Amino acid sequence: MHSGSVKAKKFSVRTDLAVEARELAASGSDQVEGVTVETEETAGIHVTTVNILNELGAERMGKPAGLYVTIESEAMKENDADTHEEIIKLLAQKLGGFNKLGHGAALVVGLGNWKVTPDALGPKVVSKVLVTRHMDSRTLPLDYGLRPVCAIAPGVMGLTGIETAEIIRGVAERVNPEVIIAVDALAARKTSRINATVQMSDTGIKPGAGMGGKRMEINEKNMGAPVIAIGVPTVVDAATLVNDTMDKILAEMTGAVRQGSKFYEMLSKLESEDKYNLITEILNPYEENMFVTPKEVDAVIERLSNIIANAVNISLHPGISASDINRFIS
Repeated sequence: MHSGSVKAKKFSVRTDLAVEARELAASGSDQVEGVTVETEETAGIHVTTVNILNELGAERMGKPAGLYVTIESEAMKENDADTHEEIIKLLAQKLGGFNKLGHGAALVVGLGNWKVTPDALGPKVVSKVLVTRHMDSRTLPLDYGLRPVCAIAPGVMGLTGIETAEIIRGVAERVNPEVIIAVDALAARKTSRINATVQMSDTGIKPGAGMGGKRMEINEKNMGAPVIAIGVPTVVDAATLVNDTMDKILAEMTGAVRQGSKFYEMLSKLESEDKYNLITEILNPYEENMFVTPKEVDAVIERLSNIIANAVNISLHPGISASDINRFIS
């Protein structure tokens, strides 16, 4: 850890990912005070565990203290069943490692708007979750050791006129879950992470935060039960897309421009945040409402919902196999 105090920096780049917040906060350094990072690589699947230890780390990162596990693989958005199976196993293993997962009743919440494909991840996951809270010896004759699980897709405030967190809290007060698992679509600051990253955290979630929305947080304090959030970045804002494109253009131009020239010096000294802020100003007033997603998002969201739902099912019902779970929900 670095000694001494460091003034927290505020970044305007939108991201829901702790791994990206850490990259921004580090500013070229290997460490951020109050934050630990561990990485591992398994069969081309990259795992980053970010642990925000205290208030200093939370201030530097702009995120609540807690555990954030990020799994990245380009294969997530491809039709690669074998790799998907490995990702599911890894996701289930990491999710099962959260102490707050517990062993009692669980409530799975699919956040988002099922009418908008990039925002439909949560509802699609819920449709594939093995719900068992209603089961008894008549509906489930064999003892599979299933955990009581219920699920809900509350929609968005624009559809219901009700704060999403209020709906979830009302349900939680009635079913009294030991843990709430909230699944949502996220926003990233790098186009390379779109539909290729899954983040899990034990700090809850703020719906719509990555897209500039200000909604009530879905966390343990507001819900009365621990909340584990699972999310996939499905969009980037327009400024991020233009910023990434500019970086590639600058890289090509820098190689072609003679070193020592004023133009070369200007390009080489242009800071990432300066570029982003400049792009945001140019795109105003449109930037606030412009988000971009890949054209094949329909098929990708279907694959991602299968991956996450299977991982959630396996972690919540460790006594049965994935094939057994598929029998129940088919």
